[in-house]
Order: sequence, then C-alpha cells, then structure tokens
Amino acid sequence: MGLAVLVAASGLAACSSSSGSGDGSTSSASQAAGGGTYTIWDPYPQYDNSSEWVKLLESCGTQAGVKVERTGYDTSDLTNKALLAAQQGNSPDVLIVDNPVVSTLAEAGVLTTTEENKLEVSAIAPNLLAAGQSGGKTYGVPIGANTLALYYNKDVLKQADVDIASVKDWASLSAALEKVKAKGKKGITFSAIGTEEGSFQFLPWFWGSGASLTKLDSPEGVSAVTLWSDWLKKGYAPNSVINNTQTTSWQEFATGDFAFAENGTWQLANAEKTGFEYGIIPIPAKTGGTAPAPTGGEFVSVPVQDETGRYATSQKLVTCLTSTGNSLTTTTTLSYIAPTEQVQTKQVEQNAELKVWVEAVKAAKGRTSDDLGTKYPKISEPMWGAVQAALSGSKSPQEAMAAAQTAAASAIQ
Repeated sequence: MGLAVLVAASGLAACSSSSGSGDGSTSSASQAAGGGTYTIWDPYPQYDNSSEWVKLLESCGTQAGVKVERTGYDTSDLTNKALLAAQQGNSPDVLIVDNPVVSTLAEAGVLTTTEENKLEVSAIAPNLLAAGQSGGKTYGVPIGANTLALYYNKDVLKQADVDIASVKDWASLSAALEKVKAKGKKGITFSAIGTEEGSFQFLPWFWGSGASLTKLDSPEGVSAVTLWSDWLKKGYAPNSVINNTQTTSWQEFATGDFAFAENGTWQLANAEKTGFEYGIIPIPAKTGGTAPAPTGGEFVSVPVQDETGRYATSQKLVTCLTSTGNSLTTTTTLSYIAPTEQVQTKQVEQNAELKVWVEAVKAAKGRTSDDLGTKYPKISEPMWGAVQAALSGSKSPQEAMAAAQTAAASAIQ
C-alpha cells in the first residue's frame, strides 16, 4: 500500500474531505489560462484548511495568479475519482497520487508526461523518479518519499547484551533475536497482513535477498519467506504478525516488550511518546548492507486537459509545490524525506534522526519500477498470499512461493 494510506492509517486520523467541490466542474470562462480557478486533488483528507499543507497550496495559487480549489480524498477513492473524471473530461488541473497508482493512470491516458508539461525532474533521485515512470516516460514529480526501517528498544537490547552495531545482516539479526528471547523478552514485530500493507513490509526482505518480483519462487525469494516463518517457529516474532497492520504492529512495539519493529518515518512522533529510549537502523540485506525497501509517497502530476492552455499555469503550481525552496516545508509538513539530495541535507541538519531515513530512501525502489507498471498489483497479491500461507504453516515457503509464481505469471499474461 502507498504511504498516503499508511500515514492516515498509522498516525494521522482521517477526517472528512476539505473544501472544494472536487468535481472539476467550474466553467470554461473561469478556467481560462492566466487566471480563474484551478483544481487540485490530493490524498491527504486529514489536513483541513487551517493546515500548513493547504496554506502552501493557496500560496502557490497566489504566486501563479489563480485561485486554488483543493479537495482531499482517501487514496483508493482518489484513484477511482481520477479515472471517472478523465472519462467525463473534467479532470483536476493538478493531481497528487500514491506512486504505485501513477502507472495505472498513465496507461489509462489520464496523465501528461513531464516532457509535455515541461516539469523539471533532473534534480530528483533516479530511484524515486522511477516509481512514476512507465514505458520510458515520466508522469510527474515525487513530492517526497517514505520507506521502512527497524526501530529498536535500547533497554531490551541492553538487557540481552546485544550491541546494535553487530546487527548487519540476517544472520546477526537472528542471533540478536535469539539473545532477546533467551532473556524472556520479545524479538521483532511487523505487519504480514494479507493486503498490500503486508507486501509493503515483506519487500525489504524479499529484495534484500536479491530476489526479483518477476520470479517469486527463486531460491532468494524463498529464503525471505523462510526467514519470517523461522522467526515465528522459534518464537522470535509473535503469531499476531499474520493479522498485524502497521498500526497494530507499532502498538505491540510501544508496549516496551519488543526489541525490534519494522515501521516507517510516520511513526517518529509516536516513538517519542513511548517512554523508552529507541534507535533506528536500516533494514539489513541478507548478506549485509541496506536492503532496498519500497518507496512510499506521492507524485504531483498534471492530468490531460481539453484546454491545453491551462498546462502553463498547472506547471507553475506543480513547480511551486516541488521546488527546492518549498520542498523542505512540504516534506516536513507531510513527514516525508525530500526527493533531492540538496533538501535531504537540510532535513538532516534540522533533525539528525532523519539521517537513517535518508540512507534508507537512497537505497529504496518503487514497487512499479523495473517497468512492472500495472503488473505489480497482480504480482503483489499472490506474494502476500504466499507469505500468509507460509507463516500459518499451511504451506512450506517453497510450496507457497511456487504457487504464487504460477498465479502471478497467469495474471500478467
């Protein structure tokens, strides 16, 4: 699942949609280029008109000489509304969507390319930009990125005589979990629920094994499922992970009984409230180094319009939201890591805790990258089903991933 969903589910209570009709039905006269009203749809319904986010949108509108009419939708609702609006010929002028959705909208002909709308993307990190690319073309600008890492409880590790600096790969992490369990504490919690959220959390281990989404049942892919299932068998992870969302997984970690929790940047504020000392490390790859975790976050895009003269102003709005000058404000407001190195440096200067997240984002990759595009959801669902089957014991890791590969191959033919 995308991080707009994750943020709303994990830390920010969603409320009703903000002001604006959101139906893109303002008159042609008022929408003439160079003035009038421009519509922006985003997946942040948790932010109301008094928020810094909406104030930034309005400020960008003022700079472009137009009035901004903004509507916030839940992520899944936004995708459906964007597709319907495109069919009806009344798309918003600016559309901000979860990065895995970009390829879906692009293939449906909803979005213009950055070449067409003259958006500048040269400063964007290539691994983040890749999440918004399809068929060799780029369909927007990442507003920011988020990903996963491991939070750890310093006191639990101290009691177990575990030096966090020793945790560098799967073997050393499992050894640390063994020590923690021997001291009567709990090892690691994560989300393996049978939804996209489960795939999102599994991918760092899957990719960290060296596996590819085009071959789920490779020895590397099987080893990632085996790692998780072994943790459950040995009592290093609780059986509750099978049904855990990232929110319930975090709640387990917040009890203070667990050594580790896999979760995202959006939990930083909650981490400060736990009452115990914590630290954060990147998720280790199987043989060492940082595992590629999936990128979360949204792309700012310009939908196709009948009145092509509107693109110039839409380009000004998008450039304003994603410019170096505003990126620090935008990413701080949304709890994201900036998509450019220049702003990432500023973020770390302001908050040293973000250094590990910057490192994780630099190693991250988009779920639809490698030109998977709309094939990704058809692969992800069999994959999370395989993880569920292996963790529940209904299939061996090898059997589960073999079945998943067969299902995925059939789905993407």
